[in-house]
Amino acid sequence: MAELVYDETGRLLFTKEMKEEYTLLMPQMLPIHFGMMARLLEREGFRVETLNTSGKSIVDAGQKYVHNDTCYPALLVIGQLIDAIQSGKYDVHKVGLLITQTGGGCRASNYIHLLRKALIKAGLEFVPVVSVNLSGLEKNPGFRLSIPFLRKAVFAMMYGDIIVQTANQVRPYEVTPGQTDHTIEDCMSRLLEGMDRGDGLSYKSMCRNFKWIVQAFKDIPVQGAPKVRVGVVGEIYIKYSPLGNNNLEEFLLSEGAEPVVPGLTDFIIFKIYNRDVDVDLYGGLWLKQKICRIFENYVKKCQKAMIAAIQAGGFRAPGTFDDLHRLIQGYLGDGNKMGEGWLLTAEMLELIHSGTPNIVCTQPFGCLPNHIVGKGMIRKLKDDYPNSNIVAIDYDPGATKINQENRIKLMLANARALSNESAPALQPDRVPMEV
Repeated sequence: MAELVYDETGRLLFTKEMKEEYTLLMPQMLPIHFGMMARLLEREGFRVETLNTSGKSIVDAGQKYVHNDTCYPALLVIGQLIDAIQSGKYDVHKVGLLITQTGGGCRASNYIHLLRKALIKAGLEFVPVVSVNLSGLEKNPGFRLSIPFLRKAVFAMMYGDIIVQTANQVRPYEVTPGQTDHTIEDCMSRLLEGMDRGDGLSYKSMCRNFKWIVQAFKDIPVQGAPKVRVGVVGEIYIKYSPLGNNNLEEFLLSEGAEPVVPGLTDFIIFKIYNRDVDVDLYGGLWLKQKICRIFENYVKKCQKAMIAAIQAGGFRAPGTFDDLHRLIQGYLGDGNKMGEGWLLTAEMLELIHSGTPNIVCTQPFGCLPNHIVGKGMIRKLKDDYPNSNIVAIDYDPGATKINQENRIKLMLANARALSNESAPALQPDRVPMEV
């Protein structure tokens, strides 16, 4: 068994010996994206398992070991990790936990401290917690992210986004139930096998992969009239995680709607852009800003190639990050970047402008930034876009699934009523004021 090593602050380190012996558990958020990310980490020599567990025991573990005033996403993420360790499936002395830190002041930076406190409370203080970050917040001798790995991770996120964007436009209309999901599995297998050979990790090969991915979903037979489209926005974990949002996308499909979920690429660019704009707003090294802009422009270039491939296949394509940034002008400034920041409001604006005025804004308990840029902006958007149909749904340990679903059903009823009217094009009634 690997010897436990601590740094000068008393933090338990993930050592090179642990890399050989330990299994790293990571919480689930985006099944496709995280599935490819886990494979990439395995290529780096790590043993990784993405948790797909669900059930009341996760919430119970979160409530037991996390302060109940903490935000709901933290409770679920930490609850899922501790529930997995206590399940008996793993050797508790040969398991580690992966969690992200983005360097901001919100969940993606502070969960790690809550998780360590929870482990101590559960008598599991010997379990190492590994920070996945690009900000130098925490370093471990046995876990280092190389530049080639980061490059592959960007491609994996892009592939995940184009699969989700095209699959969501096919699944509600597929002639053969389940064919879309089978196609997703086929695409993932082909992509991962290519990555194992070193393929699909250059800009040109990525563009080729985009083309056949789109064609794979275009080849799925579809039928039926267009369904009511419903956009899903909110705090990033609750927006994407089936565990966090009580299988929201599945519920929308069961109600005869077409879910429209913004991709992860915009959030990645948003986080890079924040490092760039920090130098303008607060000062800093010009070299840091230049490096951020090089990385940002490369990801934007990849995003534009993805959008072009989606459009060429006849699917609806999302706008670029720059499009989102233009839409938010007059509503929120660049300094509003805590959590999802101005990006969340911009996603609602993009959905409205692209013909998806029906929106579910997922509101987790305790997420103050999300309540400001999400629920707090709904009235303003409804004033400027009267035909928008936005509902904020609360997610917390005490919220009942039936109450959440009933509120969404009411929104869908309003959406169908509006779709039967000859409503004018969605245009703002007036120039938006600065918020």
